[in-house]
Amino acid sequence: MQIRKVQDGESLRPARWQDGQVVAAEPVPRAFDRDAIGDARHARHNEQRDEAKHGGRSLRVATTLKAQLREEITSALRSSDKVRLGALRMLSAAVTNREKEVLHELSDDEVREVAGKEVKKHAESIEAFEKAGRQELADKERAEREAVSGYAPTQLTEEQVDALIDEAFAETGASGPGDFGAVMGVVMGRAKGQVDGATVQRKVKERLG
Repeated sequence: MQIRKVQDGESLRPARWQDGQVVAAEPVPRAFDRDAIGDARHARHNEQRDEAKHGGRSLRVATTLKAQLREEITSALRSSDKVRLGALRMLSAAVTNREKEVLHELSDDEVREVAGKEVKKHAESIEAFEKAGRQELADKERAEREAVSGYAPTQLTEEQVDALIDEAFAETGASGPGDFGAVMGVVMGRAKGQVDGATVQRKVKERLG
C-alpha cells in the first residue's frame, strides 16, 4: 500500500469497508473538501452583499425596491445624513399614499413611477429656487433629487422619444390637432414614466401644427 503525505489544504477521507477489506484513509482533493466548498460559498455570499453599495455604504441585496428603500432609510439614519434621509422618507410616504389609492402593494415598476414623479417635483423646485435666487435651497433640492433618482425609471434619450412619437403617428394615422390625445396616449403608455410629459406634448404639438 502506498502512503503519501497529506498536503496543506487537504483533509482525510475516513477508512472504509469495501469489497471485503478495509480501504485505508486517503486525502480528499481540495476541490472536493466540504469545508473548502463551504468557505467558498460563504466568501461569495459576502462578495455579493458587498457588491450592493450605495454612496460607499455596503447594503444587503434587497429583493424589492421597497425593501431597498427601507434599508437605505436605515442607512441614512445611522449616518445622520439628514438631507438624504428626508428625501428617502418623502419617497416612502409617496409610495404609501399611492398604495392607499390603488389598494394594493406597489410593484417595482409602480414604485419607479412614483419615484419618477418625485424626481420631477425636485427638478421643478430647483428651477423655481434658482429663478428666485435661492441657490442654497436649490442645492438642497438637487441633493434630494440625487438621493431618490436611483429609484426612478431611466429617462429615454431624445432620439428614443422621437422614435416613440414616430411609431405613435404611424399607428394612429395622426394628421391634425384633433389626434393629439391619441398620439399622447400611445407614447406615454409605452414610455412608462421614462420621459417628461411636457416634453412629449411640445414635440407632438409641433408635428401636428
